[in-house]
Amino acid sequence: MTSMRAGRGTVLPVLIRFEAANYRSVAEPVELSMVAVDLDRPEAREQPLLATSLVPVAAVYGPNASGKSNIVASLAWLREAVQVSLRAWDDEIPVEPFAFGDWSSKPTEFVVECTVDGVRFEYLLELDRTRVRYEALFHYPEKKRRRVFEREDDSIRFQRGLHGTAGTRELLTPRVLVLSIARRFDEPLINRFAGQLLDIEISGFDARRFGLVDLAHTRMGTAGMRRAIRWFEGGDQPSLFDEEEESGVGGSDHRRALALLRLADLGIDDVLIERAMAGERGAPRVRLLHRTPDGVAPLDFVAESEGTRTWFGLIGPVLTALRRGSLLLFDELDASLHPTLSAQLIRLFEDSATNPLGAQLVFTTHDTSLLNHLNRDEVWLTEKRADGSTRLGALAEFAGERVRKSSNLESAYLHGRFGALPKIDQAELLRALGLIG
Repeated sequence: MTSMRAGRGTVLPVLIRFEAANYRSVAEPVELSMVAVDLDRPEAREQPLLATSLVPVAAVYGPNASGKSNIVASLAWLREAVQVSLRAWDDEIPVEPFAFGDWSSKPTEFVVECTVDGVRFEYLLELDRTRVRYEALFHYPEKKRRRVFEREDDSIRFQRGLHGTAGTRELLTPRVLVLSIARRFDEPLINRFAGQLLDIEISGFDARRFGLVDLAHTRMGTAGMRRAIRWFEGGDQPSLFDEEEESGVGGSDHRRALALLRLADLGIDDVLIERAMAGERGAPRVRLLHRTPDGVAPLDFVAESEGTRTWFGLIGPVLTALRRGSLLLFDELDASLHPTLSAQLIRLFEDSATNPLGAQLVFTTHDTSLLNHLNRDEVWLTEKRADGSTRLGALAEFAGERVRKSSNLESAYLHGRFGALPKIDQAELLRALGLIG
């Protein structure tokens, strides 16, 4: 695939860690960190200002109902909160605390740490359904912590000398994030951090199930199709009728989209997009051009296999993340893609040739074959506690001791060494069926 080169001296944005508590099945705080354990490999991207290296990929494994999707959804929810709180949280904050015990009376909490222009930022948020209790943004210029803003209930303090925040207090209500308001004003420090959160790409989620209403309207369903079309229209379109026109030699966006589509080895040569005539309404007609013994033959997109349509829909989020050096969140990767394609996706993010800007991929999966393509510091495990809450642990330090770098992760996982496997007990089913006493 055509690489996207970083400019000389470019400082890349990266996620360091995120933390969530009292969100859906998450009760006690859980943390997913992108800090590398094994530094002697090219996939671990060095961060000189942090004095550490970060990984480009994190996979979350666990049995059904263990809460692995909620881990990733917590960051997706925070991204949407920054996007919509100012215009959509008039009556109630749509947050879901842990359902059991006394957690409904406690706040939901989020923490995100990342770098922006090489500087570490830390964003903290505590809220419940009725109000934002605490919200703060700190940064670490010259490695010293400085407050950008800090809000307790309706009281805000800004960093001295910060411009472009005068209108924030006038728009503040108990159910609006300071970050949602302040990003609308011309304050570069806040805008750069907020922009990084909003650049997070999201795919594979049942948006309404996780309360991501804005996401359901703007990014899911046909949105993936529309975004892929925009990439393919970023250059000359192929023609079925001009034999001398060389297919697939359009602009750089078209070439990159086509290279990603061809990576799946689906026998597709190019993509033909036909817009409605001037004055006519209707969605564009998309046909994929397949190689056949008799030449190139078009097939309407609706007639393609589910796997082909899924891979096509990924083109927009994946290429956008690689272009921006941003984060892609993907729920249930194995439910959407064949293991070979999932492995290809992982390689795109781990290879500096295709990912020079340091984009990151965080996904959930059941597919143990992908463990053969992941390092021990790229794997996280969820388990369901006795009270129904989710526990998240790093495979690299399972049970308090280091997992060897040379371990066969797939074999060890399937043999139950790390837990995080479904507990299968057929006795109750057999008794209900009358097959045992």
